[in-house]
Parts: sequence; C-alpha cells; structure tokens
Amino acid sequence: MILPIIAYGDTILKKKTEAIPKDYPRLAEIIIDMFDTMYQAKGVGLAAPQIGLSIRLFVVDAAPFAEDDEVLKNFKRVFINTQMVKEVGAKWKFNEGCLSIPGVREDVFRKQEIEIEYMDENFVKHKEEFDGTAARIIQHEYDHIEGVLFTDRISAMRRQLIRGSLKNISIGDVEVDYKMRFPVKKSSTVK
Repeated sequence: MILPIIAYGDTILKKKTEAIPKDYPRLAEIIIDMFDTMYQAKGVGLAAPQIGLSIRLFVVDAAPFAEDDEVLKNFKRVFINTQMVKEVGAKWKFNEGCLSIPGVREDVFRKQEIEIEYMDENFVKHKEEFDGTAARIIQHEYDHIEGVLFTDRISAMRRQLIRGSLKNISIGDVEVDYKMRFPVKKSSTVK
C-alpha cells in the first residue's frame, strides 16, 4: 500500500526513534509498504518516521545510482535497529534531497566510510562497513531514525535562505507527485 510521506515541520521527523522488538505487529507488511511508497515517490531510501512511525527502521534501494557505481545495482536492504559504530575518512560533499522536503536540495558534507550494526528483515544481526554512495544513503536514512534532517547539517546561512521553502512545505504549498501529509495543511491533510 502506498502511504503518505510526512512533510517537513511534523514533530515526528525530529524525534529519536524506538527500537523494534522481534514481534512488532505487521512489520513485514510495513516493510513492503515502505518499499512501495519509496518507489512510487522515486526515492532511494525511506525511514519509518517519514511514514509516521517512530521506530528504528529504514529501507534502501540504491539502484538509481547504479549508473555511477555498479555495486549499487543490487543494493536493496532493510535496516532494523541500526546503530552507527563509526564514521571515518575525509568528508565529501554531495547534493542531497529528501522525500519529506520536496524541491529542496543542498550540499551536505559526510564522512566517506561507515561501520554499522543492524538487523535485517529476518532479525539476523549484521555488522558491515560501507563507503561512497551506499554510505551516504545509509547516513541520510540513519539520521532520520535519530531525529535529524539533512537541513540540520547545512550552515545557518543556507537554512535561512531556504526558510521560506521549508515553511511552504510544512503548510502544503508545494507540488509533488506522491501522497504527503502536511503538519499545518489549510484544508485536507493529504495531497
């Protein structure tokens, strides 16, 4: 099922999420819905807070970046209860966007390599290292489960420059071709 994506300004996007127990209700269904929602919105990652759930879950399918990096062609994963172990290497700039903040893109600096611990959809524990674009996507989605948005990682001056756009998104004054839920929408809550 395609779910509405929570827009910038909703408090759930700024909350640190809770760990998921193995018996979490409807988890398999939620994961399928998250992939369906992400694909419909043409994203490469989606975190549970973006669909209104304050749990430590995000999904990734980096296939759209495979043209630049062949490794990403089959990089489709579910990340449950992820913990960042370390981030290393030089910081590099990448122009990021977010399905919860449509139409806004900014250069964000992140470390090149990461090591994380997480469980997959079968609650099998993994400890892995990632680099490059895969690391970048994971860092962005990991930030979501920590209550951090990419706009929190840009300079105060850049945030000031996009303040109007962010306000417009929060009230639903934005054109998108996927379902969204806005925190301060004037009439209906889903566009």
